[in-house]
Amino acid sequence: MSHKVTAKVGGGEIHIESGKIAKQADGSVTVQLGETIVLVAACGSSKPRPGLDFFPLTVDYREKAAAAGRFPGGFFKREGRPSEKEILTCRVTDRPIRPLFPKGYFNEVQVQTLLLSADGQNDSDILSMNGASAALMISDLPFAGPIGAVRVGRIDGAFVANPTHDQMESSDLDLVYVGNESNMVMFEGAADEIAEADFLKALEFGQESVAPLIAAQKELCAAVGKAKREFIPRVVAPDVMAEAESIISDRITDALLIQAKLEREAACNALKDEMAEKLTEKFGEEAITGFIVGEAFYSIQKAAVRKLVLDEGKRLDGRGYDDMRQLTSEAGMIPRTHGSGLFSRGETQGLSLVTLGTTDDTQSYDAYTGGPSEKRFMLHYNFPNFSVGETGRIMGPGRREIGHGALAERSIAPVIPNIEDFPYAVRITAEIMESNGSTSMAAVCSGTLALLDAGVPLKRSVAGISIGLCTRINDNKEIEDYKLLTDIIGWEDAFCDMDCKIAGTDQGITGFQLDLKLQGIPQSIMEEAIVKAKTARTAILSNMNGCLSKEREEMSPYAPRIVTIQVDPSKIGELIGPGGKNIKRIVEESGCEINIEDDGRVLVYSMSAEGLQVAKECIDGITAEVEVGKLYRGKVVSIKDFGCFVEVLPGKDGLVHISELANFRVKKTEDIVKDGDEIWVKCIGVDDKGRIKLSRKAAMEDRKAEFSDDEDADKPASDDSEE
Repeated sequence: MSHKVTAKVGGGEIHIESGKIAKQADGSVTVQLGETIVLVAACGSSKPRPGLDFFPLTVDYREKAAAAGRFPGGFFKREGRPSEKEILTCRVTDRPIRPLFPKGYFNEVQVQTLLLSADGQNDSDILSMNGASAALMISDLPFAGPIGAVRVGRIDGAFVANPTHDQMESSDLDLVYVGNESNMVMFEGAADEIAEADFLKALEFGQESVAPLIAAQKELCAAVGKAKREFIPRVVAPDVMAEAESIISDRITDALLIQAKLEREAACNALKDEMAEKLTEKFGEEAITGFIVGEAFYSIQKAAVRKLVLDEGKRLDGRGYDDMRQLTSEAGMIPRTHGSGLFSRGETQGLSLVTLGTTDDTQSYDAYTGGPSEKRFMLHYNFPNFSVGETGRIMGPGRREIGHGALAERSIAPVIPNIEDFPYAVRITAEIMESNGSTSMAAVCSGTLALLDAGVPLKRSVAGISIGLCTRINDNKEIEDYKLLTDIIGWEDAFCDMDCKIAGTDQGITGFQLDLKLQGIPQSIMEEAIVKAKTARTAILSNMNGCLSKEREEMSPYAPRIVTIQVDPSKIGELIGPGGKNIKRIVEESGCEINIEDDGRVLVYSMSAEGLQVAKECIDGITAEVEVGKLYRGKVVSIKDFGCFVEVLPGKDGLVHISELANFRVKKTEDIVKDGDEIWVKCIGVDDKGRIKLSRKAAMEDRKAEFSDDEDADKPASDDSEE
């Protein structure tokens, strides 16, 4: 039997229904907003897979072209590997639910979302997130929900919950917010340099907006929810844990306080190996598995790190809570790229390379749920194994790389000039050279430097930083003490509770993402974190500006040059020519790439100034109109008794009457000009039928000082022709 609940959010209603589809899943719901519908199903294994030492949660989201009444693009008319949009929706669905499973739960859990219907206005990512929470809530899986998700836009200064795609075109904020009944759990998105105070108000609005969704899920759970399954957490036995602590607890702190990352890791690994050997000697190989060793050592490490931060005021690399690592910025070190930037923050280093292309290089993609279907600015993030001193399988970008690249891309996108001011497609390749905390923010900084090096006229420079959090939780699961950490390193991320990335300019925030290992944090802590992020961002921008504060005046000699020529849209067909004849000829003669837009903008791309000039003259010649009073160098194309016709522009000719051939009486046209001659003429009129009247006599007067006696001085054909 199906059961439906409704939550009124913003100007729409979100319907959540269970018991109708996919009834064999542990929990399944359909979620609908407008005519966009997703199915979310959750399943979990009855017992953990042997040998696993982590929580195997898999979240998947897939779009079906049929949902939008379309065929998939490409040769094979079937959905294939997940798109970037699908991967990002997987990640945004995964991150808020992952910390809500209990510690020690190692049973496999899968949450799958299918797009069933897409109305082109209401995006499915928010529905996927709410559906995941609802499906887990009504299942017997041990999920500490519910949570609610909402998109927040700002239109004309007013916040809007779950705006449509049409509304988002006028919004300067795109905030995805997730909260529980009292605290925030996750957020991510982008903004057009929103002020910190306004961003905090947006978070408050998001928290208020998720309340109806949480209430609806609780209602659904009360009606159809299953009793939660019992499980025995996989933990280290107390006697083994006590022995492990006795072996290394007096030395783990010294190892953790080694400043260099690789040296610190080596010292800790040596302690781990020693602990494993001694535990095996005492308890036997069967009792001391890899899981036991890893879990015991992780617990000891985590406790030691948190004790250092909370009780002793120490961070692993010796910094204070608000201190950043050493910053270095460099630009223009890679000669053949169009732009390059290198940014280091301690042992985190990003190298970004910029490529400028034509509008043909924009990325197009299927947008089944609506919104933009192409983009001209791209940032592709790569994380090679050597960046952390390891070996591993080398393959295409994974979900993490797609997600980090998207965060960096949306952080820089608000400052990219519009296409009218800078008619290029722009690609950043962000290569992580070293990693020890917040490489996505390093990609933002190095990417900005590379763009300026390439001559891209950014509105302002963008920088980013990550703020961490270490908490002490009491028996009531409340935060009783905490410390915020500016510029966290990898182990502070691993052993503490938060990774909050904030990017922006000196005017405001452009990109943001919050990941928690807690079940939620209050607004007050986030207010402090945002203040610290602004302080750090200001310092980073100062360092970057010391290297390169504005775009270079000269672009790379290897970057294409662009000229934008505006023509009358009615002339586009004439410019292209029959079968593309004219445009092909111009491309061959100039060596340029030419793109023609529907609004009459003609974009000419060339690697040489000479080619640009040739293309420009050809285009002007085809599309220009003959102007009264202007001089033209034309070719005689036809001789008549009453004068001659002269082609002054490609395909455009006019009549020079015999009386306008010279400043004396002319008996025969051939006495002055012959077929094929090139002569100067002046347009003296265009009649209402578009017929062009030309005068050689008037051109002679205008160019009198330039005429030579040998070439252009008019002489009568015979003595009696003079007046």
